[in-house]
Amino acid sequence: MGSHGIRPEIVLLGDSITEQSFKDGGWGASLANAYSRKADVLVRGYGGYNTKWALFLLNHIFPLVCYHSLGSPKPPIATTIFFGANDAALLGRTSERQHVPIEDYKQNLRKIVLHLKEYSPSMQIVLITPPPVSEEGRQRYAESLYGENAMKLPERTNEVAGQYAKACVEIAKEMSVWYVNLWPKMQETDGWQDKLLSDGLHLTPEGNTVVYEEVIKVFNEAGLSADKMPLDFPHHSQIDGKNPEIAFQQEGL
Repeated sequence: MGSHGIRPEIVLLGDSITEQSFKDGGWGASLANAYSRKADVLVRGYGGYNTKWALFLLNHIFPLVCYHSLGSPKPPIATTIFFGANDAALLGRTSERQHVPIEDYKQNLRKIVLHLKEYSPSMQIVLITPPPVSEEGRQRYAESLYGENAMKLPERTNEVAGQYAKACVEIAKEMSVWYVNLWPKMQETDGWQDKLLSDGLHLTPEGNTVVYEEVIKVFNEAGLSADKMPLDFPHHSQIDGKNPEIAFQQEGL
C-alpha cells in the first residue's frame, strides 16, 4: 500500500558539507536517489555555521508547535546533524570567529538533540562527526586564494578535529541516538588527504561516497531501509492501460 502521495521526509541539517551535499556526486544527492519516490530529502545546510549559530535555526526549521493537531504535517522520519568542522577552528588563527570550545560544542549538540526529540519522539536522529582535516590541503587552498599573504599556521588541525569527533560520539551515546564517526573512517583510505578532501576540509565525490555509505548503513540499522519503504503511488507496471483507475482505487486514492 502506498502512502498516497505524501512522502515522508528526511532532513539533513549541518554546515557547508551538508549545504554542498546536492552537488554532483554529493552524499545528499545520493540519498535522494536511493529514496526516490519513497522519501523526500531536504537539505538544510548552512556554510560556515557552528553549533552555536545552529541553535538560532532550530525553532524555524523544527518549530515546536503541536505536531499532533489535526491536519498538521508529519514530522520527518529522520534528521542528520552534521556540525563540528567549524566549531573546531582554532583560536588565534584566521577562522577563530567560528571556534566553539569543546564543552560548549557538546552542550550545543545536547540542546539540538533535545529539541529534535521534543519535536518528534519517533524521528530517528543521526549525529555525524566532523571529517578529518588535511593541514597540507588547507595550506595549499589558502595559498591558491591569498598567495604570499596566506596564513602560515593552519586554522584547523586534524588532531583537534578528532577531539571534536570524539566529543560528538560521546554525546550520541549519552543521548541514545545514532551516529556516524567519519573521522577514523575516512582515514582508513590510503591517501585520504587528497582522495577524499578537495581543499583539506570539504569533500571530493569519493569523500561524499564514504559519507553516503556510512549514513545509509545507519538508516538501514534504524529501520529506514529504502528497499522496505512503499512507493508513493502505484508502480507503472501495476497500471492497466485501459482502466488505469483500478490501480489507484486499490491504493484507496
